Amino acid sequence: MKRFIRQRLKSFQYAFAGLAVMFRRQPNFIIHLIMAALAIIMAWYFQISKWEWLWIVLSIGLVLSAEIFNSAIENLTDLAEPEQNPKAGKVKDLAAAAVLIAAITALIIGLIIFLPRMVF
Repeated sequence: MKRFIRQRLKSFQYAFAGLAVMFRRQPNFIIHLIMAALAIIMAWYFQISKWEWLWIVLSIGLVLSAEIFNSAIENLTDLAEPEQNPKAGKVKDLAAAAVLIAAITALIIGLIIFLPRMVF
């Protein structure tokens, strides 16, 4: 049982190491975190409902996860194919497109929730 617990704790250590890599080497991740903080501040300011909070939190998680997957795919692609290769480039483009779709989805959700409250 002790070994099991130690292994689980070690897996958390690896996950936090991955987050540290994202903070140090991925400027887009920082941009997404800034936008997430802005959404959280706006949600607090406008006192959105519990269901709206759910959508905001899910959107933030979706975008941050997509960015992490994108970085993992890019790193793995570079490892598998260090030379310039059109197929490797296509893989990277597809991963980046997934982040773009996630970010656009989050933006639309944010507009649906916040725009009616911001009408002058």
